[in-house]
Amino acid sequence: MKSRCAVPPEMLRRVYDPGLLGFRSTAELPELEGLVGQERAVRALELGLAMKTPGYNIFVAGPSGTGKTNYSRSLACRKAETLPVANDWVYVHNFDHPDEPQALALGAGMGPELARDVDELLLDARAAVGRALGSKEHTAHKEAMVAGVRTQVSEVVASLEAAAGREGFILRQTEQGMVPVPLVNGQMLTADVLNQMDEQTRRIWNERADQVRSAIADAGRQMWELEKGVKGELRQMDRDLARTALAPLLAPVVDQYREFPKVRAYLQRVGEELLANLELFQVAAEESDTAEQSDMGTMVPGVPFPVNMKAADPFFRFKVNVFVSRGGQGCPVLVETNPTYQNLFGKVELTGTGGEAVAVSRIKAGAVHRANGGFLILQAADLLQAPFAWDALKRALANREARIEPAGQETRAIPLETIRPEPIALDLKVILIGSAALYYALYAADEGFRKLFKIKAEFDPDMPATAENIASYCLFMGNICRRAGLRHLEAAAAARVLEHSHRLADDQGKLSARFGEVVEVIYEANAWAEAAGHGVITAADVEQAIREKAARSSQGEERQRELIEQGVILVDTQGSVVGQVNGLTVMSLGDYSFGAPSRITARTFMGEQGILQIEREIHMSGQIHDKGVLTLSGYLGGKFAQDKPLSLSASIAFEQTYGPVDGDSASSTELYALLSSLADVPIDQGIAVTGSVNQRGQVQPIGGVNHKIEGFFKVCQARGGLTGRQGVMIPKQNVTNLMLTPEVVEAARHGQFHIWAVGTIEEGVEILTGLSAGSLESDGCWAAGSLFERVNQRLTRLAHDLRSFN
Repeated sequence: MKSRCAVPPEMLRRVYDPGLLGFRSTAELPELEGLVGQERAVRALELGLAMKTPGYNIFVAGPSGTGKTNYSRSLACRKAETLPVANDWVYVHNFDHPDEPQALALGAGMGPELARDVDELLLDARAAVGRALGSKEHTAHKEAMVAGVRTQVSEVVASLEAAAGREGFILRQTEQGMVPVPLVNGQMLTADVLNQMDEQTRRIWNERADQVRSAIADAGRQMWELEKGVKGELRQMDRDLARTALAPLLAPVVDQYREFPKVRAYLQRVGEELLANLELFQVAAEESDTAEQSDMGTMVPGVPFPVNMKAADPFFRFKVNVFVSRGGQGCPVLVETNPTYQNLFGKVELTGTGGEAVAVSRIKAGAVHRANGGFLILQAADLLQAPFAWDALKRALANREARIEPAGQETRAIPLETIRPEPIALDLKVILIGSAALYYALYAADEGFRKLFKIKAEFDPDMPATAENIASYCLFMGNICRRAGLRHLEAAAAARVLEHSHRLADDQGKLSARFGEVVEVIYEANAWAEAAGHGVITAADVEQAIREKAARSSQGEERQRELIEQGVILVDTQGSVVGQVNGLTVMSLGDYSFGAPSRITARTFMGEQGILQIEREIHMSGQIHDKGVLTLSGYLGGKFAQDKPLSLSASIAFEQTYGPVDGDSASSTELYALLSSLADVPIDQGIAVTGSVNQRGQVQPIGGVNHKIEGFFKVCQARGGLTGRQGVMIPKQNVTNLMLTPEVVEAARHGQFHIWAVGTIEEGVEILTGLSAGSLESDGCWAAGSLFERVNQRLTRLAHDLRSFN
């Protein structure tokens, strides 16, 4: 079937000559540096990584499988090599506000050093201060001071007793303290005896007793002052001695951190607290003695492991919690694959014992803290699904500080009682990975997102097939083989992978950037090469990998084709029928898509309803499909209703369609069926049609052209074989999208199957019916014998008959 619209076989598929690739095997190729064909995204990423201004975080948008995450991480790592190493962070006890642990920043790797220095300081202080306070000289001096005070106290007591004796009283010690007791002739007077005395005598004894009680109070004050004084002197003597012992230990540690004022202040405060709480050394000494008496002192009967004794350590509140330490790893680049609130912002693991001092050691860092000073990479969809995580991240980036608090604390009617660690200053670049649709949704709905993520790096799903990109694609294949330990691809295999990449892109001029799917083909081709004993991956191995991958998912397609072959689904591939055309649809089942023909029929009759599309009337069609149907009325009116009203009723249906219908790719097909019915001219059933149409009759491009052609090709094979008259008519704009299987191309080359590319309905009519569409002559009539003449005559007759009937 010759036609000026026929597409030559060489245009049905782009093929590569292996000899022009410049290598025999990908093993000869060097390493690929950078990313293939994503210049715009790379420039945006580089700009975003270089910007230090707050708010210039990055959203990397694009379809999955384009290498967004891996390349973002590699580029961030490359940038991190040029940046200074981020600070270490530690948490320490806040002596003034125990429920608000203090955060201290240090140089990279210095966090563990500070913790070790403080541990050694405490250990040395225990020994040095304990030794000084327990020395014989110091003990003797203290005992002498105590003995002197005791002598003074004895003198006060003796003086008090003498004064009481002069008044006729002796002193007795009771639970209420010292009380005076009257004494007459060596006998103590009881209360009963005193009560029997006359009033004057009782009054005299009571006055004397009051004087003695006053003397007792004065003596008590003197003894208390003596005791207080000696205690103060003893405490000051202990403190002076401890300061002398501690100073040479503390001074070098403080001086070691002279570049960090907050750390120095903390160390100095540790020294002050140690001197203010010298009883800690006594407790530590007692615990040490207990531990020496029994090696099993930390074991509990029936419990096979030692009990955590941190809470019992009197010096535990001086310990340093190394919150984040870089350990010389450089500027951090962190990928958090599970961005829950706690994984991002850390937590406080409260044990219920030990108070705030123990809780400081339970402060655990999240990904935001570990990545602080560098880059944090997150999957946007996962982040948005985690409760509280997205709002907390926006708040942290806006305020430039990272807090550690229970999730949803701000929304609780009664906040949880917990410690409140000091927020950490945040210097972080966040890279979100997600789809373009998610980016636009966030941009439209979330003002905070617009302010914080000002850089969009969008990855294209495909790239131009330039010589540079083709060469880089081959380097990429070599990289995959080397890094995964696979066999290398021979040139013919690499050429076949390039062709498959064009098929994934549905474009002869573009290569697919969905590298994940390309890598899968290489992995599976390597397996087939191994099974066949090939030293390298051959073109046959790649072809088998592609074929087997499709076969694993093609059950639905085979079932559909089987129903057509059995006549359950009515599709004709031979003969001619009026008002009936084979339309083409694409069906998707998970990761597999295939084309299937669908019979479209049109019936026309007298009436004024216009064009009625059955799927539209019963709400089985989508808006885009409805638009395509309404376009048909515009076309018919523009062509045939300039000299008469468009008076007809027409019914169009997708036969045996039981699910939703959408898209306008069948609008030209529906128009062909409608014109055939109006003209009463049959349409060749061996030709399937796809393409949308506008009101001027121009055929417009559609998607899925390769699946549609191949689907009809397989149906023709199944229903009696190829006749040489069968084929598919497509929009001419879709020729560049053709990447048909070699089987279809070979059939076209031998004249067994045909592909026609049309630009107008007039061109399509001629192919489908064998009649010229016809043009409007100077006399206002359509060309004699043309299809449009028949259509116009039918419409004129319908209008006249309708007017006569009315």
